[in-house]
Amino acid sequence: MFVRIVKLSFHPENIPVFLENFELVKNQIRNFPGNRLLELYQDKTNSSIFFTYSYWESEEDLENYRKSKLFNEVWDFTKKLFNDKPEAWSVDKLDRLV
Repeated sequence: MFVRIVKLSFHPENIPVFLENFELVKNQIRNFPGNRLLELYQDKTNSSIFFTYSYWESEEDLENYRKSKLFNEVWDFTKKLFNDKPEAWSVDKLDRLV
């Protein structure tokens, strides 16, 4: 399993639109084959910056999602709202303490 972290930066006036759309699609993303967790975070010092964390069983599962109709619809909608280029990282979780 690995984690995909995506940094998204929005024009302030587009934040409500983004959040509304995220609410509509989050369960579909979370239930996509291979997805084990989906979280959304907002930066505490710059409210225009958000991060998504998604846990995937395999890189193939993430690639299948990225090639899906769902991803294309979500991304086409979301990218119009950005005020900066998104950034993404795929990382392996090495440890977790709870």
